[in-house]
Amino acid sequence: MVLKTREKLIDVARQLFVHKGVENTTMNDIAAASDKGRRTIYTYFKNKLEIYNAVIERESERQVERIRLTAQSDLPPEEKLRQFLIGRFDTIDDVVAYHPGTIRSLFTLDFKRVERIRRLAIVKEREILREILHEGVRKGIFSRSQADRLEAMLAMVFQGAYYCMIKGNIEEGAAEIGSLRRDVIDFVMESIVTPQHHTDKSENNTNLKQ
Repeated sequence: MVLKTREKLIDVARQLFVHKGVENTTMNDIAAASDKGRRTIYTYFKNKLEIYNAVIERESERQVERIRLTAQSDLPPEEKLRQFLIGRFDTIDDVVAYHPGTIRSLFTLDFKRVERIRRLAIVKEREILREILHEGVRKGIFSRSQADRLEAMLAMVFQGAYYCMIKGNIEEGAAEIGSLRRDVIDFVMESIVTPQHHTDKSENNTNLKQ
């Protein structure tokens, strides 16, 4: 019951922040919209800043929810990594695009707040990536040396993709963004999977066809 009430207050505050703005939303507004008294709200949050921080945390968690579920699944490490990369590109699109339901629409183009959500999400995403890479190395599917390089390399790749998309300055003549995504993902997968695992998969596919 306690958790349910807290979650409801966060949801109500989020909607008010979207429609009225953070600065124009008061604790009284949140109390009225949630059908809770001010005393109840102060039981869970000391002030509006604490509610705002809870909303930011919730949004960052929503960003990583898909890739976290993938990492916790029974998929093989190489498929987990592929889905991680796809999901990571999708979150860039979610931040850059402006339409109802996206993170950017949450704070009416207040990009400082959007950036804070992204920074929190990136920390969580890196932890998930490490888990996937460690599993792949442990099972002999990923090259250890390539896995050691990948985290920093992907941080630069995603930062560059984010910058280009937010500025709208993908160079003329460059591949369409969808093709670019596929090329990056295929390149990463081909470089990190060990030659032995590639060979084993090819042999298994050949046996299945016979």
